[in-house]
Amino acid sequence: MSDISELETRITTALERINAGLDKWADQPAGNADEVDALNRQLDEERTANAQLNERLSTLKDQMSEKLVVVENALSQLQAQLAQAEASADALRQSNQELRNSNDALRAAAATGVVEPALINEAMGAELSALRATQQADRAELDAVLSELTAMAAADATPVTEEEPHA
Repeated sequence: MSDISELETRITTALERINAGLDKWADQPAGNADEVDALNRQLDEERTANAQLNERLSTLKDQMSEKLVVVENALSQLQAQLAQAEASADALRQSNQELRNSNDALRAAAATGVVEPALINEAMGAELSALRATQQADRAELDAVLSELTAMAAADATPVTEEEPHA
């Protein structure tokens, strides 16, 4: 009988430990549920912030692509202007060379006494006019390039406003 009461005491103690363990585990899921809820809220907040950042990124990409199109159009326009200016400068250079050649021929003829000095003066005046035209064309080309560079520098100097960063 003493063994039975000893066994009964041992069983009762073991059952109390099991109940204490079960109570401990029963408390844990309630604590974990609060923690899980808090973590789920944080996850939702991060997902929302991530979605907002993705939206901002998409908006910025769209704005940059629009600006890229504008810049590409301006670049192609400038390239066309530069090609036209180069063509006119080449034409002016060619006419200047022709004038120099004719002046050289007039001087050679004047040296032999065949040509009148008034013709030489006219040829020299034409050459000077052509040189002035070349200089003006070069200056116009430089002014166009400088104005575009100034406009681009002014556009780059304007500050970009940033939205408030999201956490």
